[in-house]
Amino acid sequence: MEIISKSDLAGLFGQLREVFAAKRDFLIELDGKVGDSDLGLTMNKAFIAAHDSVSANVADPVGRTIQLAGMAIAKAAPSTMGTLVATGFMRGGKALEAASSIGTAQMALFWNAFLTGVIERGKAKRGDKTLIDVVAPIAEALDASAATQATLALALSNATAAATAGLEATKGMIAQHGKAACFQEKTLGLQDAGATVGLLIIDAMRAFVVGEKAQS
Repeated sequence: MEIISKSDLAGLFGQLREVFAAKRDFLIELDGKVGDSDLGLTMNKAFIAAHDSVSANVADPVGRTIQLAGMAIAKAAPSTMGTLVATGFMRGGKALEAASSIGTAQMALFWNAFLTGVIERGKAKRGDKTLIDVVAPIAEALDASAATQATLALALSNATAAATAGLEATKGMIAQHGKAACFQEKTLGLQDAGATVGLLIIDAMRAFVVGEKAQS
């Protein structure tokens, strides 16, 4: 797949829905180590709502369709993480207002806007052991791919590799935000649950573009 068109969005969000349904229990367990154990349920609800929104939207262009999916996430999952993910999709969708489809350059625009939205909403920075520690490497990798005019499949593969490294790096960090921050040193050695969501999103996008099915 060279580009993601408007007609592809329902399939893309279907992939996201399937991934977060499959990873629900894994995220519940991961979040339960230093959190509220609700992340898996929250993200499952979020992407069911996002897929429903996109599937029902036949009139709006690509960017607006994604914005409305973000609004659906905000309504279905009004938790801290749900709000951050919703903000990311709303900002990313807004950045694509002029786009008729999503190629590598547009994907870079989306993730840079996603990152800005999460930083502004969550008031965190890179190194705080949050979603940002995965989204920032994704944005950087996509910027590099856009600069070399890499294919969308290669760009998303590179971004997934960067996200994987970013998630691994969170194991050496101490949580600074949310309930996990209360555990301080006990968060060392654990991958951040929110950052894990970021990796799952970019990998679902990669898998959709290269034609892989969602993994259980």
